[in-house]
This record gives sequence, C-alpha cells and structure tokens, in this order.
Amino acid sequence: MSERNIDYKSSGVDIEAAYRAVELMKEHVTRTMRREVLTALGGFSGAFDIEVAKRMAHPTLVSGTDGVGTKLKLAFLMDKHDTIGIDCVAMCVNDIACSGAEPLFFLDYIACGKNEPRKIAEIVKGVSEGCIQAGCSLIGGETAEMPGFYPIDEYDLAGFAVGIVDRDQMISSASMEAGDVLIGIASSGIHSNGYSLVRRIYPMKRQAMDYYINELGTTLGEALLAPTKIYVSTLRAVRRRGIYIHGIAHITGGGFYENIPRMMGDGLRAVVKKHSYDIPPVFSMLATEGKIIDESVMYNTFNMGIGMVLAVPQNEADMALAVIRESGEKAWFIGEVVAGEKGIQLED
Repeated sequence: MSERNIDYKSSGVDIEAAYRAVELMKEHVTRTMRREVLTALGGFSGAFDIEVAKRMAHPTLVSGTDGVGTKLKLAFLMDKHDTIGIDCVAMCVNDIACSGAEPLFFLDYIACGKNEPRKIAEIVKGVSEGCIQAGCSLIGGETAEMPGFYPIDEYDLAGFAVGIVDRDQMISSASMEAGDVLIGIASSGIHSNGYSLVRRIYPMKRQAMDYYINELGTTLGEALLAPTKIYVSTLRAVRRRGIYIHGIAHITGGGFYENIPRMMGDGLRAVVKKHSYDIPPVFSMLATEGKIIDESVMYNTFNMGIGMVLAVPQNEADMALAVIRESGEKAWFIGEVVAGEKGIQLED
C-alpha cells in the first residue's frame, strides 16, 4: 500500500493563497492609514497611538462589532464583492457614532471556504473604502480559510471598530426632553438589514437580479446591493457647529420600532410622521411583491428610507437640518419627542 503525501494544502488550506491575498490587499489598506497607526500590515496585532486622548478631560473608548448578514448571499449571486465591505464598516462605525464617538480604527474578519486572493482583495477594497468614508484606519484583520465549514464559493464578513469621545461630550438619553425635534437622514436603500425577508420575496436567480427596473433607475440586484451609507462625517459636521444633539438612532435590524426607542429616555415617546419624507420605491416594491399588508411589518424590518434619526432641541432644529443638507445628505423633520410611555408611534 503506497503512502499518501498529505499536507495542509491537500486538506483544503492554501497558505500561499493567503500570502497572495495579503499582497493584493496592501494597496487598499494603505489608503486608510492615519498618522497614528504604528504597525504595518501583516503583523500579529495593530497598534494605534491615542495621543488625541490627551486633549480630552475624560477620554472614553467606544467600541462596536457587527457583520453584514445574509446580504452576502446577494454578493455571492451577483459575484460582486467590492462594496460589501462598506456595509461591514458602516454597521460598526454608525453604531459608535450614535454615542458621539469618532471612529479611530477598524479590524475585519473574513471566513471563507476557499481563499481566492482576488476575491479577498475585492472584499478588503470595500472595507478600506468604508474606513476612508468614516475617517478611520484599517489596522488589522483575519482571513480564515475553513474548508468543510463554508462552501468553497462563500464567505462570512464581520468587523470591529473602536472610537473615542470625551465623556462629557457623550450623547445619551439623559439630555432628551419633550419638544425635541426628530430629524431623519436618508438611507441609500435597504442597507444591511431585512435580507432574509428580501430573499423570500425575490427569487435568488441571476436573471431576476439583472432585470432593469425603471422605478429604481437600475437593476434589481444593484439596488439591493447598494452599500450602507456611512454618517460619521455628517454627524461630525453637526457637532462642530455646536449643535447639541440629544439622541441618535441608527436604523438597523428592527427598523423604526426597535431602534428609535433605544435613544429615548423613560417617560418620553417618539412621534413620527410617516409622510414627512420621501420613501424610496424599493420599499413599496417589497411590500407589493411580498404581499405585506401590515405596514408595521415594514417599519419593524426595514429602515424605510431613513438611516439615522437625530433628536435636537427645537431652537436648533433649523440649523441642524441645514448643516446636514450642506454635507450632501437628504434630511427632513420627521417628528417630535413627547411625554408618554417610552416607545414610538407612527402617524399619517
């Protein structure tokens, strides 16, 4: 009986492919480097100089972690991997920005069935673009080739962000009060939540995804893959104008009903006017194609065209809206904070 030559590659893990992937992603990662980054790509860890903390009375680190979810299934189907990384960064940095923190650095984790260097580099290209939009550095990550655990043409993507804020400048529900105005900032589409329902409504076939829809102005697949908007620079602009933000809600999984109350204090209720802003056509299409009659399902699953909600004092609302629009975002007054049981009510 002849002896078999068994090595790691024959088991499904290609170390040489991992080296090639690192080389291909270097140019993208380099674009994200802030001057505070102290380590090069490929080390065992990432180091970041927090000299900025010396300018704060009570420097406070804020962290967040998240993944992209089943939106990845669309990326697999479309064989398009250069924007999904933006989603990963957005889900993390938008969350920490809700506390008033400035993102400093980001790390990603890619687990795949087979390490295809060019595909991995495309994913990291998107992650790097997201970091550039957020003003943070991609200082490390991990690509884990896991044959037998993931199909060879699939992967998972998650990330971790760290930001900093002076404790006295943190945004919390303690400052919110009845009479505050709610400002909604437009989303770029579905963002990265609700895709398990999306995949039940639309057939996951390439032909369906390539179908051009006039109402959307693009193909169905391109509309569904539109990357999550990153709001860090817009929120930074609002705060730099001295506007006192009383609360910020990132509209992610759970839609309006779950996320807006997360920024509310006890005894306060958000009243949102449903027709106060433009709802993108993709959401009405989802409701129609999915035969979703109960609109609460839509508002409890999707962002419905609003990616961020800010609560600001009434006397600063006009300026806040103007600054947001000056930063290039669409935004509207969508409601107000009133006294009442903590939660949200939608009104026509």
